[in-house]
Amino acid sequence: MRRRRAEKRTVIPDPKYKSPVVSRFINVIMKEGKKSTAEKIVYKSFDILSQKTGKPPLESFQKALDNVRPLLEIKPRRIGGATYQVPIEVKSERGVSIAMRWIRNFARTKKGRPMENKLADELFDAFKGEGAAVKKREDTHKMAEANKAFAHYRW
Repeated sequence: MRRRRAEKRTVIPDPKYKSPVVSRFINVIMKEGKKSTAEKIVYKSFDILSQKTGKPPLESFQKALDNVRPLLEIKPRRIGGATYQVPIEVKSERGVSIAMRWIRNFARTKKGRPMENKLADELFDAFKGEGAAVKKREDTHKMAEANKAFAHYRW
């Protein structure tokens, strides 16, 4: 018997934009508990992003997240000794979390520039609907589509 589900914690909105989504993104960016550093990185990258797009940073950020957020993912299911990659739909909350992690990871893999510039570039690419994070989403969707035959194994 499994234990009860963990209850969802409410995230306090960030000080500048008063948005819980931005606050979650700051927490995703944060390393070793250095929240003020993560906040500086996120806010600077938002300033750069709004200069590039000419739109308010929150609007640009939301569009970038929507462009990266996966609708389907695959989970391995073991049935009778064989492991099948079963496509499942992603809940919106989890989709946003995945999108944030993908953006962070691809920004970190770029070399030779400050993190706020790398993050702004990745967000701008996502805003335009291109870049590594959007490609990752497309690949995930392709894999889910290819394994649609195993969809009846989901539960």
